[in-house]
Amino acid sequence: MNNGVKTKIFTITTILLAVISIAIGYYAYNKNESYATLQTNHYNESFGNLVNYMNSVESLLAKSMISKSPEYAAESLTEVWRDSNLALVYLSGIPMNTEELSQTAKFLNQVSDYSYSLSRKNIKNEELSEEDFENLKNLHQYSIQLENTLNQLSEELYAGTIKWEDLTKNNSLEYAQAVDNISVFSNIDSNLKQYEGLIYDGAYSDHVNKAEKVGLVGNDISQEEAQQKVQEFLGEDKIENIQFNQFLENANIPSYDFSVKLKNQENTINLEIAKKGGSIVEMQNNREVTEEKLSQEEANEIGKQFLAQKGFKNMKETYFTKLSNVVTVNYAYEYDGITAYPDLIKVKIALDNGEILGIETNGYLNSHTSRNFGTINLTIDEARAKLNSDLEILDEGMAIIPTEWKTEILCYEFKGKVEDREFLVYINCETGEEEDILVILDTPGGTLTV
Repeated sequence: MNNGVKTKIFTITTILLAVISIAIGYYAYNKNESYATLQTNHYNESFGNLVNYMNSVESLLAKSMISKSPEYAAESLTEVWRDSNLALVYLSGIPMNTEELSQTAKFLNQVSDYSYSLSRKNIKNEELSEEDFENLKNLHQYSIQLENTLNQLSEELYAGTIKWEDLTKNNSLEYAQAVDNISVFSNIDSNLKQYEGLIYDGAYSDHVNKAEKVGLVGNDISQEEAQQKVQEFLGEDKIENIQFNQFLENANIPSYDFSVKLKNQENTINLEIAKKGGSIVEMQNNREVTEEKLSQEEANEIGKQFLAQKGFKNMKETYFTKLSNVVTVNYAYEYDGITAYPDLIKVKIALDNGEILGIETNGYLNSHTSRNFGTINLTIDEARAKLNSDLEILDEGMAIIPTEWKTEILCYEFKGKVEDREFLVYINCETGEEEDILVILDTPGGTLTV
């Protein structure tokens, strides 16, 4: 081969390699741009919803302050409870890694709890006291400050003078420069101290709002250790590549967020691994399922075996929903014949082949612990005697149920039927009081309770 031919081949090879490099670079750039756009859209949606619900909370608090009608006040305060909880949900989707946001969450938690307490007063036709109205006035004033801050931040974001990447910087100086004129987040902590009368032992005690995630055990892990947990959870031999997205510091359970591409699969799996202890918090695989081959009973068993393999033992299926040939089963921890409903894990199961498409463990990681309840003062027979005589009992046992105050109660659980409707009735094992009644709904999409 003469030198001219060699030179020609070398030139062509060089050009091809350059073209390939450019193509790969262009593909990677487009993929990163696409992910960045998707992430920005998610942040914008979360923030927009947060602003809307915070505006609603402020307006409803104002209405509840001037209403003298117990019925209207109860309705307004119930809406405050609902909208402040929804604001909390969307607050967790904002990527601002600051201590101040935890104080904002604390504030919204207390607005939620206090408004719910007052709505219960109204429902019982109890008049609100002067202290109640004064507390509402204080809450309203702080809600105005927070509302103004969010609206101001909204204007800055949509004008482009502040960007999400500015708000995610870990350097406190850079963050302060980015939001120099937005001070309410840092003021909320000191403002909270001005109404410590709202924080008392019981429903709104401070330890409830800062409750330890008792189901999280172990030490904090690094991003690299979290990635190893992902490999262990999915199986290293099945993984094509793993991408670290972000650290979710403001989530209910601070966690590392990953995207995973499996071999021979087009769709991406998203996983969150808890920083403390490395437990799986959430996994989602949005594979399309086109047919249904498995029964509900088979799916229940598949989910239970999967949980046992992943270290979640003694889980009992409770209720489920079904959509697009995928069933989501709620599993509760069971011990000594007692069903612990707070220790909840949700598992998504494909009904074509039984593949696990999702898991969410927030309830379990927040609540799972050994428990020591007070004295059981009545037998199940005595509890049964307190039920409505029209209730035809179908099943009975013991259960731990959560309360609106984020506490737990040990109850006798009775599943019964009146005419064509099924109910769950809970009788407190210590006091004999009727704690809750749920209606069981058998729908085409699953079995639910309301």
